[in-house]
Amino acid sequence: MSSDRLAGRTIWITGAASGLGKASALRCAEAGAGLILTDLKAPDELAAHIGAQAQAFAQDVTDEESWDRIADAAGAFHVLVNNAGVGENRALAETSLAQWRRVLDVNLDAVFLGTRLAFRRMKPGGSVINVSSVLGMVGNVGTAHYGASKGGVRLLTKHAAVEAAQTGLGIRVNSIHPGYIETPMVIDAVNRQPAPDQIRAHIAGRHPVGHLGEPDDIAHAVVYLASNESKFVTGTETVVDGGYTAW
Repeated sequence: MSSDRLAGRTIWITGAASGLGKASALRCAEAGAGLILTDLKAPDELAAHIGAQAQAFAQDVTDEESWDRIADAAGAFHVLVNNAGVGENRALAETSLAQWRRVLDVNLDAVFLGTRLAFRRMKPGGSVINVSSVLGMVGNVGTAHYGASKGGVRLLTKHAAVEAAQTGLGIRVNSIHPGYIETPMVIDAVNRQPAPDQIRAHIAGRHPVGHLGEPDDIAHAVVYLASNESKFVTGTETVVDGGYTAW
């Protein structure tokens, strides 16, 4: 169903080639937004599917210079969705410093780079949406580095929101905290386990609703936070987790 909820707004989505980023791009396009879509490999196929309102660029979000380069090429944007991320399971005692830093580099440092760019280039009325995780709010086994990165996103969001409001930037900053969603990253991680069916059932059972979420569950939250309907919403945590954090 098309609408004009995001008409006149250009939305930059990182990690747009698949999963939450792709779903968010499709839902934002349906709502009338222009799109700047980035991923390690330019999501040209997705941009072509959406049409003339979408631009695609290759971007390594950990590359500081890439942010200004793409902003110069793509033009003004009104919303930034810091969605790109990596995840892996690894026991804390078996995690090397290099592995720790890689996860934080992609999941947290890149969110800082994107948010900083938004503060420098975005006009009042803009919105920064940072995709965190329920594991940035509660503990888990084997995900200390991932949880630390996503917890960092949660607090970075709050500090940035207060700063943007108090210094007159007029930019809202919010985080989204998905539960386990059926994305390629999650499914691939499950399939690498010795008993994937059992692991999937276990993960689904961690949610009171009894099943995993769908990418569109997050995409709808992105549309809301990108729209003027959320003009009084900043510094918040939008938790979309099937009840994962409720018990």
